[in-house]
Amino acid sequence: MNDRTARTPATTKGAPRHGEVKLNEDQDTADRVAAERHAAQGAERVFHGLGVSPGVSIGPAHLRESRDLQVLEYQIPARAVGEERERFDRAVKKARRQLGKIRSKAGNLHGTAAEELGYLLDAHLQMLHSRSLLDGVVKRLDEQHINAEAAVMAEIDRIAEGFAEMDDSYLKARAQEIREVGLRIVRNLMDAPYRGFDRLEEGSIIIAEEISPADTALMDPRRIGGFATVLGGAEGHTAIMARSLGLPAVLGVADLMGQVKTGETVIVDGSNGVVVVNPSDERLASYRRRMREIEREARALKRLRDLPADTRDGVRVTLQANLELPPEVGQAVAAGASGIGLLRTEFLYMNREDLPGEDEQYEALRSIVEGMGGRPVTIRTLDIGGEKLAWSLGAHMGESANPALGLRAIRLSLKERKLLDTQLAAILRAAAHGPVRVLLPLVTSTGELQETRRALAEVYGELQRRRVPLPEELPPVGAMIEVPGAALSADALAGTSDFFAIGTNDLTMYTLAIDRAEERVAHLYNPLHPAVLRLIQFAVEAALRARIPVSVCGEMAGDPRYTPLFLGLGIKELSMAPNSLPRVKQRIRQIDMTAATHRAQAIMDQRDSGRIAALLDDFNG
Repeated sequence: MNDRTARTPATTKGAPRHGEVKLNEDQDTADRVAAERHAAQGAERVFHGLGVSPGVSIGPAHLRESRDLQVLEYQIPARAVGEERERFDRAVKKARRQLGKIRSKAGNLHGTAAEELGYLLDAHLQMLHSRSLLDGVVKRLDEQHINAEAAVMAEIDRIAEGFAEMDDSYLKARAQEIREVGLRIVRNLMDAPYRGFDRLEEGSIIIAEEISPADTALMDPRRIGGFATVLGGAEGHTAIMARSLGLPAVLGVADLMGQVKTGETVIVDGSNGVVVVNPSDERLASYRRRMREIEREARALKRLRDLPADTRDGVRVTLQANLELPPEVGQAVAAGASGIGLLRTEFLYMNREDLPGEDEQYEALRSIVEGMGGRPVTIRTLDIGGEKLAWSLGAHMGESANPALGLRAIRLSLKERKLLDTQLAAILRAAAHGPVRVLLPLVTSTGELQETRRALAEVYGELQRRRVPLPEELPPVGAMIEVPGAALSADALAGTSDFFAIGTNDLTMYTLAIDRAEERVAHLYNPLHPAVLRLIQFAVEAALRARIPVSVCGEMAGDPRYTPLFLGLGIKELSMAPNSLPRVKQRIRQIDMTAATHRAQAIMDQRDSGRIAALLDDFNG
């Protein structure tokens, strides 16, 4: 009999944080040796890795076979080249359809999971439209007269090797994505079936060398209990999606694949980074008790929905939701969100050849504003570029040697005024149906704010001449603080902004020069680095001096571990994935604001991130 999955609604006391391993290397080695000694006897085996998604699940193991394909190269007659080109064309079109279907499934995901998967799939779709790849394969077919499978692999290797040789870690990481796209095409050429998770026994635990974000999208939490892999990091796309889906997950478990058989009972403890194969009766009983405790806590959290997010000493905190897609409005309302603190508009531009018109954007935004029933909605303008690609915008973005630092976000919008004006028109029309704010991504200067304000006023005037319904006043315009330059010049930005929203994900990445999706450096991605916290403090204090609202809308906002630090720094607005709201509200209602302020002051006096983490965890303990 399979145990149901239990998700952890709050961080387990004493558990390691993301990116940390609870036991030392000596213990891990000892456990590995013991596992090898007792494997043949079917004895209990314990493994340790990175607990990247909290919760506990018990169920039968399902081994996910390696997706590597054996590709043979052989010569084809010159007269057969045309037929080979047609095979290749059909395989590419099939790959596009496959990704399109997975992209549709992403619409059923929520919050960060939908965003992470959407960006990644659109990057893959962009590659499937790349002339460099397509023309390169066709050239090999025409000139070398080899089979399409070999031509694809050769061209993919050439492109991937070029990325791998670059000094920039972000671009190096793209090499693996290119190989994944190539394998999808080759699998279609070879008619190799892709085995999903639909027919697995309920509660199955996936054991694999690696699981891609696209694989994670195919996991139904009602059927899949959790997963564990040999490869992967705590801040990669797969880990982020697992947390958003509520699937317990442990990554980076060495030697796992050779120690588990399909059908064996497995425990995945995503809070402590532990995987147990063939658990003893005593351990099973212990984990089942813990799962019942988790379920009781989850039921208690549901009762918080209609309670205010007030600290113990009566300070009111505003909790809002981050939304990726219109269908998520219902989840935000059900979770008790007081508004939408970040509405990502990229869904309007993704997975399509053409650009969305004003009316289409207006209808989508209007449905969200009306769905929130008078609660405020903060709409972020187009944040495309870097790792976020949309092939409908390809002609506007062009190519960049370093997309993360190139033409993206507000830079792209201001360069392509027609794009911006169309989006602003839709936002202004939607604002006639409820309170709306406009948020600008990747702001670095007051000039960007001023130019956007002028554009907003011009579009407002044009809409007035068209006699369409509009709000009586222009909506507030705010700046996302997500690059060090914005945080360091926050005083100036506060003079031209109506509000700030701090994006901790990008702020950490740009401050530390770390791509969290790059496994070789992901362990260095640390939002508690003194430099990151100092920049957050600069932005908050500038906003408080200017008397403008300031919120945090990055992933840190949805983690109760950081809640007392944010409150202690003076932040009283947090925006997060809807499923994180109850846990954060619970933590807020346990906090004394005076004590949190004193602890935040002590933390900001520290120079070492380890000491900072210890002070924070001691407060939470």
